[in-house]
Amino acid sequence: MTELLRALGISSLERLRSLGSATIMWLTAMAGLPRRGDLPLLIRQIYTIGVLSLVIIVLSAFSIGAVIALQFYTQLARFGAEDAVGLGLALVLLRELGPVVTALLFAGRAGSAITAEIGLMKSTEQLSSMEMMGVDPLHRIVAPRLWAGLLCMPLLTAIFNVVAIYGGSVVAVSWLGSDPGGFWAGMQDTVELWEDVGKGMLKSLVFAFVVTWIAVWQGYDTEPTAEGIGLATTRTVVMSSVMVLAIDFILTLGMYGDFK
Repeated sequence: MTELLRALGISSLERLRSLGSATIMWLTAMAGLPRRGDLPLLIRQIYTIGVLSLVIIVLSAFSIGAVIALQFYTQLARFGAEDAVGLGLALVLLRELGPVVTALLFAGRAGSAITAEIGLMKSTEQLSSMEMMGVDPLHRIVAPRLWAGLLCMPLLTAIFNVVAIYGGSVVAVSWLGSDPGGFWAGMQDTVELWEDVGKGMLKSLVFAFVVTWIAVWQGYDTEPTAEGIGLATTRTVVMSSVMVLAIDFILTLGMYGDFK
């Protein structure tokens, strides 16, 4: 029993140490806003993290929107409520699936790449070389990736929502023959700018902060070996996915949990 408690204590202290180190790294890297000379670094990371993620975002969004519309139409047609397909599709995407699925895809594609890239820099001693030359790796390597993640994920979420709604309209209107006026009118009359669109984008901003923070820290703190980089990349995807789902529940409960 004593050994078990000792092991739990050591594990808990290690987790707290890691969390504290990650927090210090984030605060240090984000202490100064990007300066004019940092713009090329930021643009490069926006391209790597955001633009190169567009393909998987667009393909996944169209498929998910089409599937949701098909399922909604199949069920609502039994009650003669086919016109509600557009409204249901928009609310599900804007409030939940858009931010969550985008964050999961972002973690799998961009988050793992960030971890592997920084981990490789550490294993080849590029980070140590920068410190020896008087260049702060937190400012040159970590900060641009953090800022790029915060900028890119809300934009990718917006693109995901638009493409998914379009995919749903193709299935519901063009394929299944739903009334196009009813499909779009339900969204226009019911969807609210802040309650639905704004809160969904706020979720995506929180997810961007969490995913990029985890990805950067796992790469920065990894063991400088091939096995260590592989484990760090796996931890990035797993931890990001779990945190996104857990935080989504908390945010949804706070935003829409008023049952009175």
